[in-house]
Amino acid sequence: MKYANRLSSGANNAVIALSEKEVAKLFLEDTRSDIGSEAEKMKFANNVNGLVVKFIRLDFHEEIQAEMLVMERLKPMDFRAYEVGVRELWLDVFEDELKQLHAAGFVHRDLRRPSGIGGLYYDNILLTDQGLRLIDVGISALKSQVGDKIFEKYLETEKAEIDAFKDYFLNR
Repeated sequence: MKYANRLSSGANNAVIALSEKEVAKLFLEDTRSDIGSEAEKMKFANNVNGLVVKFIRLDFHEEIQAEMLVMERLKPMDFRAYEVGVRELWLDVFEDELKQLHAAGFVHRDLRRPSGIGGLYYDNILLTDQGLRLIDVGISALKSQVGDKIFEKYLETEKAEIDAFKDYFLNR
C-alpha cells in the first residue's frame, strides 16, 4: 500500500510521518511482528539509555485502519560529510551505549540487514544530530524472554556486526 507521507518500508511494515516530531510504524493485518512486544522492547531500551529511537505511544489510524507504533522522528545525516576523527567519537559513544544495552539484557539483532532483505547494510543505524541511533527493534530480544543461551548466541552475532560496522563507518 502506498502512503503520501511514507518515509520507509521494510519486509512487513511501512513507516509514515505523522508530524515534524513523530513517525509511526504501521501494523496492518497479520505481520510477523507483534506491536505490543516491539513497544515493550523499545521502552526497555529507552529506560537504559538514548540509543534506541524513543517510544511515544501505541495508537490506531482510523483512515487506513492500521495499528501504529508511534515514535520520535529522527532526521538522518550523511556520516561521510564528517571527518574520520569525529566519526570515531560518535562510534565510541555508540559502542558504549550498545554495551550498556547488552549488560541490561537487550540485543538489537538487526544491525546488519540480512542479504535477502532490500535496503542498505546498516540502515537501522542512523546518524542524527544526537549521534548514532538505532531504529527498528522488531526482532530484538530481551534476555529475560529468551534465556541466557539464546541471548549469548544473539550477542555473539551482534558483536561481529559491530566490528563490521566500525570498518564501514570509518572507511567509507
